[in-house]
Amino acid sequence: MPTLDDVRAIAAADRGLAVVSTTRPDGSVHSTVVNAGVMAHPVDGHDVVALAVRGKAWKRTLFTRAGRASLVFRAGWRWAGVEGPADVIGPDDPYPGFDPHRLPELLRAVFTAAGGTHDDWDEYDRVMAEERRAAVFIDPERVLGNL
Repeated sequence: MPTLDDVRAIAAADRGLAVVSTTRPDGSVHSTVVNAGVMAHPVDGHDVVALAVRGKAWKRTLFTRAGRASLVFRAGWRWAGVEGPADVIGPDDPYPGFDPHRLPELLRAVFTAAGGTHDDWDEYDRVMAEERRAAVFIDPERVLGNL
């Protein structure tokens, strides 16, 4: 059975590119390509899969409504995925136990967990604030794959 360590390895093999899916209000599936990675949940520290979304993105609304998501990383013919509850933390999504003043630091951590680097973190923070970016955390109830 695959583990989150396997998920980390597959994610790193293709720069954190993944397909994330959740459900629309009518029950149909909404999927999109994102950058994601494995990191510690900012409130309780357990490992989760994390990604960032724009505040006005339809998927942010769907994550908050559905409360669940599925995400799959692939590298060649190898793949690993996680399914589970989705938490959203952002300027429009307060989260119990999370200090909203720590959001810039959190978005940096999500970005680096997904393999990102940046030459100007102040500029990064400015853009994230302007776009009202939120962090999404998928709790790995199921870890799947062909490893």
